[in-house]
Amino acid sequence: MICANLAVFSAGQSQTTLPLTTEGGSASGGLPSALTGSITGTVVDKDGAAIPNAKVVLTEGTFSAQSVSGNDGSFTFKDVPASVFQLSLSASGFGTQTVSAVLEPGEDHILAPVQLVVSTTIEVNVTQTREEIAKEQIRVQEKQRLFGVVPNYYVSYASDAVPLNTRQKFQLGWKFAVNPFSFGMAGFIAGIAQANNSFSGYGQGAQGYAKRFGATYADFVSGTFFGNVIFPALFKRDPRYFYKGTGSKKSRFLYAVANAVICKGDNGHWQPNYSSVLGSLAAGGLSNLYYPASNRNGVV
Repeated sequence: MICANLAVFSAGQSQTTLPLTTEGGSASGGLPSALTGSITGTVVDKDGAAIPNAKVVLTEGTFSAQSVSGNDGSFTFKDVPASVFQLSLSASGFGTQTVSAVLEPGEDHILAPVQLVVSTTIEVNVTQTREEIAKEQIRVQEKQRLFGVVPNYYVSYASDAVPLNTRQKFQLGWKFAVNPFSFGMAGFIAGIAQANNSFSGYGQGAQGYAKRFGATYADFVSGTFFGNVIFPALFKRDPRYFYKGTGSKKSRFLYAVANAVICKGDNGHWQPNYSSVLGSLAAGGLSNLYYPASNRNGVV
């Protein structure tokens, strides 16, 4: 499958560096800088006055960080991995406020002023639904490119990403299939096949190239939809590859190999990857409808 140092700036006071708590390494988990961003906000009361020394806790999967608002109520987190994040803000005499949003790669995310209510018993949560969070995750994934060119839609850098519903699996598969890069690769492969006279039953000339192009693109589309949409929806599997990013080279290699036969279910547990295996078989069987008889494999 194409499968922190945290700096806290406060007005009127010096810069303070606080420790970060992460699992398995640096704040960004060893991710490229293009996959991180910053989060800035301000803590205020109901009248809009700044609340200094408010405790701000950032959590994002296995990554977490803590800060304290400055005299002007502001706080900043830098080098944060791009993903869905949650902030918990609290101060003496005020209730805790929770804010959830999505940080995109390279983004300087500026939050609207977060208002704390004068109460120690009332907690106000500003959250998104699971479907809304998944939608934001897809939007981030659709911007991912290997070498700035190759679509990297089916890789999630958030280990605890929200599962996709059936409609979202279809939308991601459709956008992946109609990406211009997919057409370009199909054309390139068809050109090589024609030059080598592969699938000779298609003949040569423009007509032969068109048939090779159609067959190559049909392979790609059927593989995508059977393996990443239809069977994942039926078996309730997540078609994405979840980037590990931590551990030894050996453990990360074994993790990548294991993902050929296991995958995350929509319930968040690792399960046999029936969808990928059956998707490959179904796509191969379908190809018998359009490949020359002399090049068919399997049951006709």
